[in-house]
Amino acid sequence: MKQWCIGALMVSTLMTVEARAKQDTAAVNRLSVVTTVFPAYDFTREIAGSAVSVSMLLPPGAESHSFEPTAQDIIRIQNSALFIWVGGESESWVERILSSMDTSGLRVVRLMDCVQTLEEEVVEGMQAEEEEEVAYDEHIWTSPRNAMRIVEQITAALVALDTQNAIAYQQRATAYLAELETLDTAFRNAVASRTHKTIVFGDRFPFRYLAEEYGLSYFAAFPGCSTETEASAATVAFLIKKIREEHIPAVFYIELSNERMADMISEETGAAKHLLHACHNISKRDFDQGRTYLELMNQNVINLREALR
Repeated sequence: MKQWCIGALMVSTLMTVEARAKQDTAAVNRLSVVTTVFPAYDFTREIAGSAVSVSMLLPPGAESHSFEPTAQDIIRIQNSALFIWVGGESESWVERILSSMDTSGLRVVRLMDCVQTLEEEVVEGMQAEEEEEVAYDEHIWTSPRNAMRIVEQITAALVALDTQNAIAYQQRATAYLAELETLDTAFRNAVASRTHKTIVFGDRFPFRYLAEEYGLSYFAAFPGCSTETEASAATVAFLIKKIREEHIPAVFYIELSNERMADMISEETGAAKHLLHACHNISKRDFDQGRTYLELMNQNVINLREALR
């Protein structure tokens, strides 16, 4: 009996070691995908599932416009099979890095090449920085239609790199595209059901593509890619006046904001304060909880509906 127990234990141990070895081999054989920001990270994990090792350079909770890569980040890019970046002004550091390394074995997807880009816009009352060159809004994924185009390009890249899992990637992408289609419909219905379609941001406005897609007009303190966080008294007064004049029921702020300007406008006007999440980055808590682009954008639909009248 004792010998049988020892034998069974040895068999069990060998099976465990073999299973772990298979897992380790699978992990080693998985494609390594490195992304700069959250949307690309989330889209990739939705398409690839466990077949890919995907990581994000921008730390959760960090300000994307001031991010600088570490030496370890550069090594991660160089050792990856697929590198996905946005391509906007806040990622000018990427061009320097890519030009300094051998990229012959690296597939690169630039998100701003996947869609038709829009220039940053300075609307009435907005406090804008002086720009020597034309600036393009890099928050292209705020339109679900653009998100669909991006997903198609990421899927094509994964299929080209890993034909063995091509069918699985395509099936997962098809299912995910259907969810994005549903999200697009939800936004259209939310806006179509309202008579007045003007929104106010006591913050930056990284929603140029969302506004264009669904016919929204807006007033905001700063353009989407501005590095400013504190508006002038004149800018705040203008936004307060607009809310009062047009009886706008809500003021928005964006993720990772200090919310002070939105608080001030809300207190002065009685307008409700809502988050509209641009998904450029998420908090560490949301990241650890596995929050997704779809979850955040579906909440945006709810908040947008409440802010229109």
